[in-house]
Amino acid sequence: MRVACVQLSSRADKAANLERAELLVERATAAGAEVVVLPEKWNAIGDAETLHAAAEPLDGGESVAAMAGWARSHGITLVGGSITERRDGREKLSNTCVVFDPEGEIAAVYRKIHLFDVEVGGLVYRESEAEDPGEEAVVCPGDWPIGLTVCYDLRFPELYRILALEGALLVTVPSHFTLHTGKDHWEVLLRARAIENQLYVAAAAQFGETRPGRWSYGRSLIVDPWGLVLATAPDEEAVVTADLDLGRLEDVRAKLPSLAQRQPDAYRWPSPV
Repeated sequence: MRVACVQLSSRADKAANLERAELLVERATAAGAEVVVLPEKWNAIGDAETLHAAAEPLDGGESVAAMAGWARSHGITLVGGSITERRDGREKLSNTCVVFDPEGEIAAVYRKIHLFDVEVGGLVYRESEAEDPGEEAVVCPGDWPIGLTVCYDLRFPELYRILALEGALLVTVPSHFTLHTGKDHWEVLLRARAIENQLYVAAAAQFGETRPGRWSYGRSLIVDPWGLVLATAPDEEAVVTADLDLGRLEDVRAKLPSLAQRQPDAYRWPSPV
């Protein structure tokens, strides 16, 4: 199966972001991709006010309708990165990844569990000011079950282990990684998650100055179950592709059977956790 990661430099202009994303999805399908992954918050990036203005429900939202149309017209599985979702009865937004099947129907919905409340590179980030965390891990079913994560989730290996144990053969990581953390941690973490769970990882990233003075790392990656980098995006809007080989994954798991050799009865969470 061929997978593609779309790399964007999204900003606050939702219409412009939709236009650019559509062109790059077309480029990915022209390259033969069967699964296309968009980056985090591909349709709008900005402060809390910008996110609230751009937020939409899954039923009838402009970005959701666009993604459904792209998946249907190209006959692809589209992992819709993430968008800010407005939900009835909630003041705060959700950072939501929606997956569409080749008929344009919603196949899975995942809401980002881990919110980016940190201070790095002299800048403060507080996603929790505008967003609520998700509450459950999600694997999108299919011939290639896809585990869904978003950006900061990458630092929580227990989530990836759960996805692997629930059958994921590919995990997607739409991201908006900062330049400060990305240059030291991005590739290391992605390769680690692939190696320890013996699966493919496809990480579609934002790059460049998406907000004034706030730079994103980019370097979208596709990694195989041995931790080898199959594709890396240049520092520009781009599409990168790689062919995923089920036989390769099964061979890695058979010859170095670390997943099969787990000893769950010996593992204890500290109390209190």
